[in-house]
Amino acid sequence: MRKIKKGDEVVVTAGKDKGKRGSVLRVLDDDRLIVENVNVVKKHQKPNPGAGVAGGIMQKEAPIQVSNVMLFNPQTSKGERVGFKTLEDGRKVRVFKSTGEVVDA
Repeated sequence: MRKIKKGDEVVVTAGKDKGKRGSVLRVLDDDRLIVENVNVVKKHQKPNPGAGVAGGIMQKEAPIQVSNVMLFNPQTSKGERVGFKTLEDGRKVRVFKSTGEVVDA
């Protein structure tokens, strides 16, 4: 089980986009994430008429290291550390370390 999943709201803690908030679009295998509107890079795209791709300078999100983001806690409006806890019914859930509040419903 991962501490950060697709669809989570995260806050960037390091790098050029420090302080920005966005939702996780994809989780890649090698501990990297693609976060919405974070780490946006410009890619020069050649046109490909056969595939219907127009050329130009495209903007897209590049992967960011998972260690550079924290899960956003709406109660405190800050990024917080996440741990794991096993409930009475045997389910393993994510919890915020500061409050002990369950992240997963």
